[in-house]
Amino acid sequence: MHTVSPALLSDARILAAYLIFFGSYFVFALGKFPGMKIDRPGAAIIGAVLMFAFRIVGPHDAIASIDFATLVLLFSMMLIVANLYLAGFFDWLTEWIIERLKPHHLLPTVIFTSGLLSAFLVNDIICLVMTPFVLRITRRVGLAPLPYLLAVATASNIGSVASITGNPQNILIGSVSGISYLHFIGHLGPVAVLGLFVDWALIHRMLLRNGLDRVEVGKAIASPGLAHGSLGKKPIVVLALVLLGFFAGAPPAMVAAVGAALLLITRTVEPRRVYDEIDWGLLVFFLGLFIIVGGAEHAGLTETLLRPMTTWNLHRIPSFVAVTAIFSNVVSNVPAVMLLKALIPGFPNPHTGWLTLAMASTLAGNLTITGSVANIIVVEGARTEGVHVGFREYFRLGLPVTLATLVLGSAWLWLIGH
Repeated sequence: MHTVSPALLSDARILAAYLIFFGSYFVFALGKFPGMKIDRPGAAIIGAVLMFAFRIVGPHDAIASIDFATLVLLFSMMLIVANLYLAGFFDWLTEWIIERLKPHHLLPTVIFTSGLLSAFLVNDIICLVMTPFVLRITRRVGLAPLPYLLAVATASNIGSVASITGNPQNILIGSVSGISYLHFIGHLGPVAVLGLFVDWALIHRMLLRNGLDRVEVGKAIASPGLAHGSLGKKPIVVLALVLLGFFAGAPPAMVAAVGAALLLITRTVEPRRVYDEIDWGLLVFFLGLFIIVGGAEHAGLTETLLRPMTTWNLHRIPSFVAVTAIFSNVVSNVPAVMLLKALIPGFPNPHTGWLTLAMASTLAGNLTITGSVANIIVVEGARTEGVHVGFREYFRLGLPVTLATLVLGSAWLWLIGH
């Protein structure tokens, strides 16, 4: 099928493109379609299919709009982390941390463990691991779980800003920008480290000012679910090799794909167990979103939407940070990045623009519970264990953490850009 020129699209098809795009982003903003069980991945699938049905995009257009490097890197990192989880790496790590807690405080341990792991592995998965860990420890030693649950959510978002593989939107930005892994972490790694200290200070001041924060090692180790077990070495070796490949400057998608393929060559792990740990919904969401945005660009919609913003001096860091933060909290960070990325090639300094987009879209996720998937994972994981984290409780911390880290990140990028 031949590609259709935007000039040849009928008014009806352009109108359909507008309706599909805004309808999809409406569901992305709410999280689900009112009165129905249509979530974000479902809306992405429906929107992509409608783009085809109304002939706004053809097969060639759709394929051209998909950034396969992003999907390959995201999928490969999920496979690697799934193998680490099944090999007992995260259980071993929590045991190792607990045995060395005394006389350290629990809060910085939770913050810097969540942040460090999220800097290299997709933060959503780290939240899945750290949430039950925090609940087990706090229950065993009689500490209120709320400060530590909020620490997991906020620290995982802050830590993930450091690298291309820290979160889904950074994976996308790293792929389309061409910025190397080492260069990315060299510019945004300091923002993550300083941001974690800010997070620690705010949580301690606001939620633990008069509370205890020490853990008795004996009680912690006796916590159910933290029994010592065998640790699979192969996933750890593969992860180390993959990270070395990233830092050496090899294409991240290729390096991660090779690592994931090596882990699938096994005689001990049932493949189905690995596949069950993959977030297929996120992959489908990305795929559908690529086609929806591709259709919107083909119909001239994104150009029309973004044209007014060209007069807002968005190439200036404070302006772009503010717009990105607002968009990220209205429609979620991945759809916001997918839309705003079209602006950056026109900036006087696209390099700083890409880094600003990554920093702002990630740190803005700490504002509310629905600001990032990582927050939702922590809140839902706590809810299943009978611990309630309310919108107001989260926002009371999320607002100052978000504002402080965004100011910090903006100042840093402005400083290194001059």
